[in-house]
Order: sequence, then C-alpha cells, then structure tokens
Amino acid sequence: MRKEDCFYLGKIVSRHGYKGDLLAKLDTDEPGAYENLESVLVALGNHLVPFFVRQSRLHKSELLRLSLEDVASEADATDLIGAELYLPLDLLPPLEGNRFYYHEVIGFTLKDLEHGDVGVIRAVNDQASQALFVAEKDGKELLIPISDNFIHRVDRKARCIEITTPEGLIDLYLGAGD
Repeated sequence: MRKEDCFYLGKIVSRHGYKGDLLAKLDTDEPGAYENLESVLVALGNHLVPFFVRQSRLHKSELLRLSLEDVASEADATDLIGAELYLPLDLLPPLEGNRFYYHEVIGFTLKDLEHGDVGVIRAVNDQASQALFVAEKDGKELLIPISDNFIHRVDRKARCIEITTPEGLIDLYLGAGD
C-alpha cells in the first residue's frame, strides 16, 4: 500500500514494559476511535509494513498502547520507536458540515463571498503553526489560512468551500481590480 492511499495516524513514541508493547501518540481528536485496531501500517524506510495488532487500548487517555504481532521484546520495540503509523483512507470516519480532512478538499474551488472564485485548492500546508490552503488561480499561487472564522460552508457536492478572507489578502495575490 502507498502512503497516498493512507492517512497519518500517529507516531510510536516509546516502549511500554519489557514484552514489546509500544506507546503511540495519535494525531486525532478522538483517540478512542482507534482502540480496537486489527492492523496498522508502520513506515519503515520508504515502505509501509503491515503489522497485526494483538491488543490496543488507551493509555492515560491520549496515548495508544499497542501490542503488535512479531514484536515481542524490548529490542524489537526499540527498533520501532519514532516510526510513523498509517491506516488506509477508507477507515477514516466521514465528516459532515464544515469539518473536513485536508486530503478530501484537494481540487475543491475556493469562493470568497466578496471576490468570488479565488482558485482551486492544490494542497494544504500544515507544516506551519497556521494550516493554509494552497490554491491556484490563473497561474498564481494563493495561501489562504484555514480558520473556522473564514470558512462559511463546505459544499462537498459542488466541490466548493465558501470563505471570507481578511481584507486585502486576495488583492495581495491577484492585485486590486484584477
């Protein structure tokens, strides 16, 4: 399976005990939704390696304690510390309303309530402190902050997100009067 077909679940942060159990920090608002995993994909080098899960349960409410098949010792567990965890995209619970997954809105049109069509979302940059839509219009790249304050409506059927941007932001990219 390719990373493009998966979503990032979290990262293995430490061992737990001496029998190969691991603790993973999950990148989710609902870690409890992943307590009963059957398997998980572990990024090892450039490959995603499937591991069957013997047992998974929440640990101190924010970490997931994992017992993986074929990981039965401290040494085995130590080798996996720092590895990223992935799951297939089809295991993501669907979101409704104005909530969305970043990968879900690639290709959506951004429509500003004042400026109209301001571009097509080509990517989402979530590496900075403020996540940004990376949109393109007429060969120009626009960076639009992803904020509940700016997003009015996500229309999945029309593949469009209606926004209101801060004054001057669109003009900064597309120029006044364009």
